[in-house]
Amino acid sequence: MNTSNNNIQDFIKEKLELLKNWLFQYSKIIMPVVLVICVVITVAIAVNANRKKTAEEEVVQPEQTEPTEIVNSLIAVPEVPLEKEAVPEISELCRTYYQAMVDGDTDTMNRICAMDELETLRAQVVSKYMESCPVLEIYTKVGPQENTYIAYIYQEVKFYDYEEPLPGLNTYYVYADENGDYHLQSEGDVEESILNYIREVNLQDDFVDLHNKVTVAYNDMVDGDEELRQFLVDLNEEIDKDVGKALADRYGSEESGEGTETAQGQDDAAEGGDEQPDEPETVVTKVKATDVVNIRSSDSETADKLGKAAIGDEFTLLEERGNGWSKVSYEGGEAFIKSEYLEPSEVVRADETETGAGQETGDDNTAAQTHDDESAETTGTVTVKENVRIRAGASEDSEKIATAYVGEKLEVIMKQADGWTKIKYNGKTAYVKSDYVE
Repeated sequence: MNTSNNNIQDFIKEKLELLKNWLFQYSKIIMPVVLVICVVITVAIAVNANRKKTAEEEVVQPEQTEPTEIVNSLIAVPEVPLEKEAVPEISELCRTYYQAMVDGDTDTMNRICAMDELETLRAQVVSKYMESCPVLEIYTKVGPQENTYIAYIYQEVKFYDYEEPLPGLNTYYVYADENGDYHLQSEGDVEESILNYIREVNLQDDFVDLHNKVTVAYNDMVDGDEELRQFLVDLNEEIDKDVGKALADRYGSEESGEGTETAQGQDDAAEGGDEQPDEPETVVTKVKATDVVNIRSSDSETADKLGKAAIGDEFTLLEERGNGWSKVSYEGGEAFIKSEYLEPSEVVRADETETGAGQETGDDNTAAQTHDDESAETTGTVTVKENVRIRAGASEDSEKIATAYVGEKLEVIMKQADGWTKIKYNGKTAYVKSDYVE
């Protein structure tokens, strides 16, 4: 029995010795094979684990990411290059629009890019100052939906009374109607989702480069030219004044029938002789709201809402305008309310409204300028936030003394409720529009 076991052990030892010799002889071949097999096994284990993890995530993920995926599927922002004159129809449309702008052809402008009444009126006024648009370059990027684009229009506008054209860059959303005709929509009029798309596109490098190039060109012109800075201040003032006059003329003519009847009634009373011809003129100084109505920053239904007036709320009346709006004193400043929602709550004789302040600023001040109790007494300085004229009186018709530029500090005497700030300039009393200082 022992002999049999010994024989088996000897046999095993002999085979192991042969295997050892064989491995040693062929080790250069066998070891790489073994290594490859180990790597394959490792990779297989890793892949299997990754598949298991992915399968687990797929079970949970839809609930977490579904809203984001829906939004991204509606409006995706592709990284596409900014292309110049790439869509001939859009280039032609933009050139037609700008030529209509120069010509004051608001019908064509409205057909291409719908405007409200105030925008239409302002376009008519601005066209009187535009001589030509000698340079117009149209750049586009694809829009958020099929057959839509974002158009960037680089223009150089030549104004009358200034030799060099001024560079600028405007952004429009371009879409096609049911007939396939393209239209423009200004950046401020698009819905929020499209506006967010435009903002994302505007962060792309090629647009940033174009925007910076135009900005630098404009700033170089303005910073190095005192005459140009003065021209721009005067131009903005003239445009604002002309728009105000046009609004007054338009709404005044619409109410001319009522005004004529009132004038005729006054004439008849004067001719009667016995109907109190010497009755003193009266002035409405306070008004109250007859309904819940919005209080706005300017005389437009699209202006910012500052608050709401409740029925019976009382305000000091600064000015009743011919366009259907009333300027009132509100929270230390001025605001506007539709006149149809107001009624007089305090009426005084005209001579009782005259004060020293009213005499100081001249005969062409409004009744609102005579109420010093509605003006905010201040001391210290104000900072100019936009180039503005310094005038001898609180009126746009008053003598121009100088121009205050952005960042300049002015010594303030009083911030008035009529929209003007009284300042001390070179040792004398002067005035600037309150909207341009802070």
